[in-house]
Amino acid sequence: MKKEITTLVIHPEDRSTDFLCPIYENVPNKTVIRGGITKFELLKLIEQHDRIMMMGHGSPNGLFNRDFPYSGYYIIDEQIVPLIKEKTDTVFIWCNADQFVKGHNLKGFFSGMFVSEVEEAHYMRVPNPTQSMVDESNNTFSEIVSRHINKEIKVMYEQVKQEYGVLTDSNPVASYNHKRIYLV
Repeated sequence: MKKEITTLVIHPEDRSTDFLCPIYENVPNKTVIRGGITKFELLKLIEQHDRIMMMGHGSPNGLFNRDFPYSGYYIIDEQIVPLIKEKTDTVFIWCNADQFVKGHNLKGFFSGMFVSEVEEAHYMRVPNPTQSMVDESNNTFSEIVSRHINKEIKVMYEQVKQEYGVLTDSNPVASYNHKRIYLV
């Protein structure tokens, strides 16, 4: 009998990234961590799971810590890289995750700078952004990724690029983000 793949979802609690929750809603055999444990405890969980999904706010240095005690500024950082390198079908969704992934020679589905708030859209010079554009982009992205999250990662990437790409003609936020979705 084939072993069921276990998935660890690391998504620090933050209302501004709750739009990402549907992504992992239908992932079977998952453990969701939104905070409340130390980095040491998280390291143990990473070791115990086959697949790792990380999402929220971050930078080129990693995924920001929101509610993980005694864990520093980042909950995902270079300290965790050796454990993540051993995993398959890894998902990294945070601003500038591409620099983290490429900088540490990791593999998976990942985002670059991802505009998820109107202020970010203004800062990144997205033309005439509105809250409804941001909401449409965020919700559409999450819904599409959710539909394909349990597929082989290359298929997931291709489907997300194709389906989310439909929104790029009418939504400049989605157009900006679409150019920053990667697979390596």
